[in-house]
Amino acid sequence: MQDLLPEICDIYPHSVKIVEPMLVNFAAIKTFYGQIVTVKTFEDNSQIRQQVALDGTGKVLVVDGGGSLRHALLGDMLAEKAAANGWRGIIINGCIRDVNAMAGINLGVQAIGAHPLKTDKRGLGDLNVPISFGGVSFHPGEYVYADSNGVLVSATELDLKELGWES
Repeated sequence: MQDLLPEICDIYPHSVKIVEPMLVNFAAIKTFYGQIVTVKTFEDNSQIRQQVALDGTGKVLVVDGGGSLRHALLGDMLAEKAAANGWRGIIINGCIRDVNAMAGINLGVQAIGAHPLKTDKRGLGDLNVPISFGGVSFHPGEYVYADSNGVLVSATELDLKELGWES
């Protein structure tokens, strides 16, 4: 399997912002990319639950969970729903759970770690607001690219055809 992010950095070094190394792949899809949809929340996955129930074709949900290591914002049931609804991936500045089950789900998932405790559902969270973590700002409508080398953001969709990837 080709490493996508190093190739992107070779071709578009001045067009991308690279997230500091802090995220780990957890699900079956290790390389994913798409248009950004953002959620800002803290220890409440209500907005995530709502978003993964929607059509996510061509999109990646980027969640700023405040870096919390006390609760998991995503588990296997929400990840399965996201995959069924066409989401390409979910990137979380926070934790996931159900690690073994997550490994078999046809979705890209990166997070800072795993934690077994689910969140409370308080209906909190902001949708499609600019968020920042890992030294990078994520804006709704921009594009995010992820693989085992890391995560990067581009203001516009990158042409990946010459790298052998379909957009």
